Amino acid sequence: MSNKNTKVEVGFIWQITDDVLRDAFKKNEIGDVVLPFVVLRRLDCILDPVNDKVRDAYTKFKDKLSEEKLIPVLRKAAGNFKFYNTSKHTLHSLKDEPQYIEINFNNYLNGFNPEVREILESFQFDKIVGRLVKNRLLYEMIDAICKIDLHTEAIDNHGMGYVFEELIRISNEQSNETAGEHFTPRDVIQIMNTFLFANEKEALTKPGIIRTIFDPACGTGGMVHLGKKHILEKVCAESLNKPDIVTYGQELNEQSYAIAKSEALITGEDANNIKHGNSFSEDQFPGKTFHYMMANPPYGVTWKKDRKFIENEALNPAGRFYAGTPRISDGQLLFLQHMLSKMEREGSRIGVVTNGSPLFTGGAGSGESDIRRWIIENDWLECIVALPKDLFYNTGINTYIWFLTNKKSKERKGKIQLIDGNATEKVIINGKEERHHVYCQPNKKSLGNKRNEITSKHISSLLDLHTSFKESEHSKIFDNEYFGYYQLTVEQPQYDDNGEIILDRSGKPKPDNKKRDTESVPLSEDVETYFEREVQPHVSDAWIDYDKTRIGYELNFTKYFYEYKPLRPASKIKSEIKDLESSITDLLQDLIS
Repeated sequence: MSNKNTKVEVGFIWQITDDVLRDAFKKNEIGDVVLPFVVLRRLDCILDPVNDKVRDAYTKFKDKLSEEKLIPVLRKAAGNFKFYNTSKHTLHSLKDEPQYIEINFNNYLNGFNPEVREILESFQFDKIVGRLVKNRLLYEMIDAICKIDLHTEAIDNHGMGYVFEELIRISNEQSNETAGEHFTPRDVIQIMNTFLFANEKEALTKPGIIRTIFDPACGTGGMVHLGKKHILEKVCAESLNKPDIVTYGQELNEQSYAIAKSEALITGEDANNIKHGNSFSEDQFPGKTFHYMMANPPYGVTWKKDRKFIENEALNPAGRFYAGTPRISDGQLLFLQHMLSKMEREGSRIGVVTNGSPLFTGGAGSGESDIRRWIIENDWLECIVALPKDLFYNTGINTYIWFLTNKKSKERKGKIQLIDGNATEKVIINGKEERHHVYCQPNKKSLGNKRNEITSKHISSLLDLHTSFKESEHSKIFDNEYFGYYQLTVEQPQYDDNGEIILDRSGKPKPDNKKRDTESVPLSEDVETYFEREVQPHVSDAWIDYDKTRIGYELNFTKYFYEYKPLRPASKIKSEIKDLESSITDLLQDLIS
C-alpha cells in the first residue's frame, strides 16, 4: 500500500456540517444529509482529472449513439471508471453562481450515470435537497463539503471505508439505533478473513481461478470488500497467479445499500452485484451459489412481517427453511439457513457473527434446536470462536463467529472445534489481582461501546489454536454427537386414596401430570442404562414415555470452558470481616469526635 493518508478527521466533517444544518435538521437527521454529500464529494474528487474528456466525448457522441451504446464510450473517457458526469459543473464550480445554485445542482446530479442516480434515489436525496433549498442552506452545504479533500491522493479507498463507518457510527448514536443495527468493526472482520482463508492459498493461486464472496446482510459493503482485499493482498500476495474475486451483497436498509453500492462503484466492482431487498422474502440471488459467504446479521430482530412467506417456504422440502424456524423475535438462524442454501457443490466456506441466542436458545424439538441438529448432523459446522466483550460500537454483548463448510478436511470430519477467544487470565498489578483478556486489549479511546480491540498478534494466536487443531486450555474439540441429547419424558403413576395405582382403559398406569419430569441424556449414552442408573434408584415406579422423546442440540460455551474457582479459606474471609469492622469503628469514632 502507498503512504498516502488512509484516514480523514471525521469530526471535522461532522462539525462543519453540524454548523450548517443544526437549526434546520434534527440531531438524528444530520447523518442522512452528511452521508450522500460525502459520497458526492468523493465521486466529484475522483472525476476531477477526467471531467473534460467525458464532456468532450458526450458532446461528440450524444446525438450519434443510443444511450446504451453511449455508456461504454463515456466510461472509457472517464478512465474506465464505472461512473462519470456529463454536466458542465463540479461541486466547486456550482459556487460560482450562487443565484442559480438549485438549477445548476440539479443539472449536475442529472449528469451522473444511471447507477449513481439510483444510489442518490436510495438516499432519498431529492427530499434532502428540497429541505436544504427551503431553508436556504444548499449553497452553504455545498461550500462546506468542498472544504474536505477526498481526492485519492489525500485518502485511499481503504481510508474512505473508515470515513463511511465512522459517520454511520456517529449517526447511529444520534439516532439511538438498537444493538442489531450496527456495522462490523475491522478487527472482527479480520478474524473472520483470517480463519476463512487460512487454508485456501493453494486453491486460490492456481491459474484462471474465479471466486465469489457474498454477504446477505451486507450493510455498507465493508465485509465483502475487505474479504477480497485479504485474499489479494495477504493470501495471494506473493503469488504470480491472482484469482478474480467477484463480490456480491444484499441489504434491506436503503441508506446502507446506497453506501455499499457507492463503495462498489468507487472501488471498481460491479455495482449491479449489490442488491436491495429483504433476503428472506426477496432473495435477489435465487439459485445462485457462492464460494465464500460472510455476514453479521442483526441480533434479536423480529421476522414477524415476513412470517407468512417464511413459514410457507419452510413447508417445502427444497426450501431454505425446511430444517426449522426460530422464534419470531430473532431471525439470525434464518440468515444462516439462507447462506447454507447457497453453498457451492465443489465447496464453500462461511463465516457468520451471532450473539449467544442461536447457540443454545430453544429446547429439544424447538425450531432453533432442529436447525442446529440439521447443521451438525450434516457435518457443516467446523468451528465457533467466542469473541471478547465490548468489540462492537453499539453493543457490549457476548458474540461468536460460526465457521461452516461443506468441504471439511479429513481430520475435522465429524468433529467441531470451539475456541474461547473471551478467555481471561490472572495478572498482578500493584499487588492486586486482576483478570485481563487474553485475546484483546483495551482501546486507547473508547468508540461507543467498543472498549476493546483485537490486534494482529491476538488474531495470530487464535489462528494457531485453529490450525493446530489440538485440545488446549482455550481450544476444545468434540465429536458432533457430543452436542446432541435425548430429552426423555419421565412419568410417575397416579394413586388413589387407598394408595393404589390408577389405571387407564387399556390397563396401564395413568400418569400424574404434576409429577412429570424431563431428563437430558447424551446421544452417546444408552437411554435404558441411564434411566436405570440415574432415575429408578430415586423413583422406582417411574417409566419413560418414548412417544414424547425428542432429540435436541445445543452449544454452551460456559459449560465447555468452565473454570472452577475454589472458595476462599474461611480464615481469610474472617480476617477481612474483622478488618472491615475495624474500619467502620474508626470511621464512627472520627464522626463522633
